[in-house]
Amino acid sequence: MTFPFDIALVWLDLTGIFFFAVSGSLLAARKQFDLIGSLLLASLVSLGGGVIRDIILNSGPPAAFTNPAYLAPPLLATVLVYFLFSSVQRFTSLLVLFDAAGLALFCITGTLKALAFGMNPVAAVVLGVTTAVGGGLLRDITANEVPQLFDASDLYALPAFSGAVLTTTLWGLGAFNAVSACAVATVVFVFRVVAWRRSWRIPLAVRGWQRLGLDTGNSRGRD
Repeated sequence: MTFPFDIALVWLDLTGIFFFAVSGSLLAARKQFDLIGSLLLASLVSLGGGVIRDIILNSGPPAAFTNPAYLAPPLLATVLVYFLFSSVQRFTSLLVLFDAAGLALFCITGTLKALAFGMNPVAAVVLGVTTAVGGGLLRDITANEVPQLFDASDLYALPAFSGAVLTTTLWGLGAFNAVSACAVATVVFVFRVVAWRRSWRIPLAVRGWQRLGLDTGNSRGRD
């Protein structure tokens, strides 16, 4: 890995951490957690995916524990939500938007780091998806929410998968750069938000099963 690549990866990571951290603090506010709970949930969702990635890659101590800069985004997100949440009207929409932005960036950084460490394309895609959805899974379980990853009324892993595949393809073609990275992130973000808005779904585990109560029981809503 070259030095410029390392720097770009860190900045993508930090930006994704901030977006995910805001989603964690917004969920903490909705669940009426205190300020410490908000910080912990923001840290869990924003750092969890990267920690899982670094452990799988066996790249030494996870970046979240070796680079103090990784701790700044969760703290900033917690403070911003604390002061701005009272004026936020469309809470659920904001949570999904910030979560989608984090998902878009993390599927790219997870895939890139896997490729840079010499993993094959299939493994890189899997790790990219794991990095993108891992933190959200930990956030939802901790907050006693149905994880978006397993919510049959929502698409979560599929947008991350598409971003990981696009990143791997562009990398293999030698066409991955700042412009193509922005394009991939935009595709994933739009895919995630449009799927949420339009209630796109994939088939259930068994053909013929009915989606009982999904529209009325979805705790996140679509305000």
